[in-house]
Parts: sequence; C-alpha cells; structure tokens
Amino acid sequence: MGAIALNGIEKWFGDLQVIKGIDLDIRDGEFVVFVGPSGCGKSTLLRMIGGLEEISRGALVIDGRDVTSDPPSKRGLSMVFQSYALYPHMSVRDNMGFSLKTAGAPKSEIDAKVDEAARVLKLNDYLDRRPKALSGGQRQRVAIGRSIVRDPTAFLFDEPLSNLDAALRVEMRYEIAKLHQSLGRTMIYVTHDQVEAMTLADRIVVLEYGTIAQAGTPRELYERPANLFVAEFIGSPAMNILPCTTEGGRATVAGGASLDFPGSRPAVKLGIRPEHLATAAPGEGLVGGTVEVVEYLGADSFLLVETEKAGRITVRTADTEGRKPGDRIGIAPRGDFHFFDKDGLAIR
Repeated sequence: MGAIALNGIEKWFGDLQVIKGIDLDIRDGEFVVFVGPSGCGKSTLLRMIGGLEEISRGALVIDGRDVTSDPPSKRGLSMVFQSYALYPHMSVRDNMGFSLKTAGAPKSEIDAKVDEAARVLKLNDYLDRRPKALSGGQRQRVAIGRSIVRDPTAFLFDEPLSNLDAALRVEMRYEIAKLHQSLGRTMIYVTHDQVEAMTLADRIVVLEYGTIAQAGTPRELYERPANLFVAEFIGSPAMNILPCTTEGGRATVAGGASLDFPGSRPAVKLGIRPEHLATAAPGEGLVGGTVEVVEYLGADSFLLVETEKAGRITVRTADTEGRKPGDRIGIAPRGDFHFFDKDGLAIR
C-alpha cells in the first residue's frame, strides 16, 4: 500500500545539480529517515517525493504506479512541515477536518475521522480550542492530525520538531513513534538531528551532497559505517578519528602506539567511539594527552583530551570524579576499531 521507489532521481537548478541519481526502495510500512548536514539535499528530496519540487530526471513509483509527473494531490501522500501552518481563527476540530471539508466529504465522515485522529493523538480535550490556546507540542500534534484524517498512503515529515524546545522534542519523538506503530503506514522523515534519526528510524539514509553515503538500520550505521563521512556524522559525540600508518599487519597511531591491523589495503585513519576508550596512567595505552575539558552528564562524563599529534580525543567514562582539566592521562582501547583508506572508505 505504501511502497515507494526512487529510480535514478535527479534535481537540477539550471546548471547546478543538487540531487545526483538517487536509487532507493522504501518498503510498505517502513519508517525511513533522511539525515545529513545542511545543504545535503534531504528536504529537496522529500519535496520531490511529495510533488512540491519537479523531478528533473528519473522516476518516482508509488505502489507500482509511476507518479513522476503527477501533481501532489494525485500521489496520495500527506506532508507535515516544520511550521504548523494552522488557521488561527479555526478550532482544532475545524483545522483537522478542513481538507476533507474542501474535498466535499459529508460532515458525519469528517467528524468520525477527526474524532479518531484526536483519540490517537490525545487531542480530545482540545478540539474546541484555537491554536493560540495550545502549546507548541499540541499544535504540532494538530498538524499531524490534519494529515491523518486524509488517510494517506504515506506520511512525509520535514523537520517537524525543529521549533520545539528540548523537552517537547523528546515528547513528540515518542508520539510519532507510537503513531507509526499504531497506524503501520509508511513514513519518510527529514531531520538534521541524528538523535531523532537513531531513535525513530527502521532505516536511516545518510545523504552527502545529493548522494546516498549509506543506508541501513541505526545499528548498522553506528557499528559498521561504510565510509569516513558516515562514521563522523553518526554518533553523539562523534567518533574519534586518528591519523595512522599501516605496515606489516600493524597500524600505528600518530604519536602513539601500534596495534594489530587486519586490513588488506593501507589505512590512513583509525576511528574509535568515545565509549570504546578508557583512561590509563600517563605513558600507557594507545596514546597520551592532557585533559582539556570535563563534561559531567550525571551517569558518566566526557573527557576532551588534547594529544600532541593525534588531535583531540573524546573519552566517555563512568569515573565522574577521577579526572580534572590539566591531568595527563593515557588513553587505552577497550572496543571496536574502524579503519579507513585514503579515499575515506571503510576497510573491513
């Protein structure tokens, strides 16, 4: 019902190509998140799926039907934007049912669909209020409810939580996840926030300058990044990337010690997650440095350690009282390594 296929999708603005031949199959009922830095093309790609941007080349297929040239109204999709775009003079009920009303649906059908959407989104007590009497999270739920009543083939979300504060973002992430579970509809979600991507997605598509850098489950991208771009982008704090050289089955960190290297081609970068490092006595471990900053987070802390030749390294530790700025420490590995060649590709 909600399978979507992108076949060689391109977008040109004059001589500038911003989407560079995207091939992607989205399964019916799948929650797919497009993520990447600003300017990578994620919102443009979403708008092309929704019909708000023309597809320059390639084909868009929804449930086996080529909709490349169809207007938005013929694609059976519903889009939720960063801006709530609610009518301020209308009640919540009228806002949610407006699209059905303009389509000529009978009042009984409108009321039934609005009531059902309100039940799913826990908006029953607010149906007679106007948008100005709602919180930001409630307004966003109304915008989502307006999409639900249309009974779309798939939902498209364009950074819907960007205008909310931190607490509301957490609440709305939960609401959207529960909504996907209850409706079982295909959802495509655009965000620059990797926490949203990691917590919501069945599959994440990482975009890099109009191309797909990697697509996979959150676990796959976190544990087996295909390239340096994905390795540095996925994870908070980011993966530590250290310069290294390789020879004779050994890899040597710049200014540090060596370790086993299983790769078949030379590596120039070594990556390791902050939680896969531990502190050691000065002169021990993989490399040494000076603690510059201690970020205390309660259950654990992040140590930002400046080394002489390997750059700044972040260490995640449960020892929340044992280190302070200015301490000289060693950094020892206790988990997985990732090696990358001169082209930034992962060495398995």
